[in-house]
Amino acid sequence: MKHLSKLAIAAVLFTVFFISSLLQAQEQTLTDEQKEETVNNIGQLLIDHYVFADIGELCAAHLKTSLEKGFFDSVTDKKEFSDLLTQELQSISHDKHMRVRVPDAMITQEESSNPLFEQYKFRTENVVNNNGFRKVEILDGNIGYIDLRGFAQSPDAFNVAKIAMDFIKNSNAVIFDLRKNNGGSPDMIKFILSYFFDKPTHLNDLYWREGDRTEEFWTNEKVDGKRMSDVPIYVLTSSKTFSAGEEFTYNVQTQKRGVIIGEVTGGGANPGGTFPAGNGFIIFIPTGRAINPITKTNWEGVGVKPDIETPADDALNKALEVAKEEAEKYKQKVLADAEAAFDNLIKNLDTAEELFNNNSSGAEEKVYSSLNNLLNENMINEIDINLLGYEYLGKEKNRIAVSVFKFNTEKFPGSSNVWDSLGEAYMKSGDNERAITNYEKSLELDPGNENARQIITKMKSRE
Repeated sequence: MKHLSKLAIAAVLFTVFFISSLLQAQEQTLTDEQKEETVNNIGQLLIDHYVFADIGELCAAHLKTSLEKGFFDSVTDKKEFSDLLTQELQSISHDKHMRVRVPDAMITQEESSNPLFEQYKFRTENVVNNNGFRKVEILDGNIGYIDLRGFAQSPDAFNVAKIAMDFIKNSNAVIFDLRKNNGGSPDMIKFILSYFFDKPTHLNDLYWREGDRTEEFWTNEKVDGKRMSDVPIYVLTSSKTFSAGEEFTYNVQTQKRGVIIGEVTGGGANPGGTFPAGNGFIIFIPTGRAINPITKTNWEGVGVKPDIETPADDALNKALEVAKEEAEKYKQKVLADAEAAFDNLIKNLDTAEELFNNNSSGAEEKVYSSLNNLLNENMINEIDINLLGYEYLGKEKNRIAVSVFKFNTEKFPGSSNVWDSLGEAYMKSGDNERAITNYEKSLELDPGNENARQIITKMKSRE
C-alpha cells in the first residue's frame, strides 16, 4: 500500500496500523472528557496534516471554540457527535472530503489484534465488489459499456481492468458509467485511460503537503492489449460522482477526449487518508490537492460540469442517443481506413513484383514492411497472411508468395501450418531442397502432419 500521502482520492482505505489501533472504546455513550479529547486530537491532526495548513488551524480553533461554548454539551451519541464534527469542520473548510466517522462495524479488541485477518477482510470486500467493475457489456450498436463504482488499487484490480479493456476493445464507442462512483486510486485512472490515448499524456498532478512535492500522473507508454485512441468516449455522471470519479471525468473533459453526460459532480478534489482520532472516531483528512495540467486548477467545491446536462436517471439513454450515431460514423471511418490500407498493400506488393522481375534489390523488404504495418495495427493475422500467400501462389507469382510465407514463418514460428505453406511455395518454385527443409520443420512442430511426411518422402525419392 502506498504511503499515506499517496492514498487514493477520497477512498477511506484502512492500513494494517489503522485497523489494529483504530477503536479503543466500544461504548456508544460519550463523556465530556472523551469529547474534549477527540476535539483536541482532531484539531492537532488537522494542524499537522491538512493540505491547507492555515485552514487546518482555523478548523482546529473553530472546534475548540464550539466545544468551549457548549455546542456539543447535549450530545452523547457517537454517531451524532461525528456528524456534528463533520458539519462544523466543513463549515470552515468547505472540503467535502473532510469527514469524521464512527465505523459502522465496531471491531472487537480480539479482531483488531489480528491485522492479517483484517487485511484479508479488506481484500475480500474488494473482490466481492469485483474491484469496482459492476458491469461490462456490449450494447446495441457495438457500444462498450462499463459500470464502474470505484477505482481500486491492487494486482487483482488491475487484472480485472485489463480483462474489461480487452472485452470492449473492438467497440465503436465506449460509455463509462460513473454515476455511482465515489472515488479510489489515481493509478487505476491512468491505467484505464492509457488505452484511450496514442501517446503518453499528462492527465493530472497531485500536490502533497508532506514533503512539499508534486506527483505527476501520465498515461502509460505501453498497454497490455489494443489501444482505442480514437474510439468515442462518453462518461455518465451524477451529483454522487465524487473524488477519483470526478478526476476521471475531468481528465476526459480537459483533454477533449470524450463527452460528459449527466449531472454536476460532487466537488471533491483533495486526496488524503484516514487517521484514528481516539475514542472510536476516525477522520479523513485531505493531505493533498489535485492540479490539472491544462486548467491549473481542479473541481473542488464546484464539481465537474457535464457537456450535456441531464438528470442522472436519463444519462444512459441520452448517451446512447448520441453514441449510436457516433459509433456508426466511427465504424465507417474504420472501414474506409482499412480499405485504403489494404489497397496500399496490394500496390506495394505489385511494386515488389516488378522489383523481383527486374532482379532489383528491395523487393522482399517491400513485402515485409507492407505486411508488418498491417500486422502491427492488428488488421491481419497468421491466417490472413497465409491466404494472401496462396492467392499469389495460385496466380503463379511464386516469388511474392514465397516472401509472404517467409514473413509468416518469422512472425509465427511456432505454427506448423506456416512452414508447410512455405514448403509448398518452394516446391512449386522448383526449389526442392528448401521445400524439404520447410516441410521437415512443419513435421517437427506437428508430427501428425501426414501431408508433409508424404511430400518429403516423394521429393527425396526423386533425388
